[in-house]
Amino acid sequence: MIRTVSDENLLKVILTILFLGCLLDWDYGYYQLVRFIGMIGFAMLAYYEYPKKSIWMIVWISSAILINPLVKISLGRTIWNIVDVVWAVLLIGSIFSKTNHEHKSKEDEY
Repeated sequence: MIRTVSDENLLKVILTILFLGCLLDWDYGYYQLVRFIGMIGFAMLAYYEYPKKSIWMIVWISSAILINPLVKISLGRTIWNIVDVVWAVLLIGSIFSKTNHEHKSKEDEY
């Protein structure tokens, strides 16, 4: 059976690519765009997690607050690069943790 990528997983992959792109040297406008898209993306991920009341909801809300472009938190380039990598790892890790969880749930049904 071919599995299609869900909207949630696609959003996580897009955010991961954007955050890893922040490790390169871009114009300031790119980072502003990433902050805006990141805030919206994390808010959407928190919304997706709301019915489940999982810890991921808190992680995504905290991330949306940290990256928001309205009230900027100045951490310095090195710290932001570390945060970008941590977010990339969390986003990809959440895809695999949910995939494994869904796979085990289907096995339990049999």
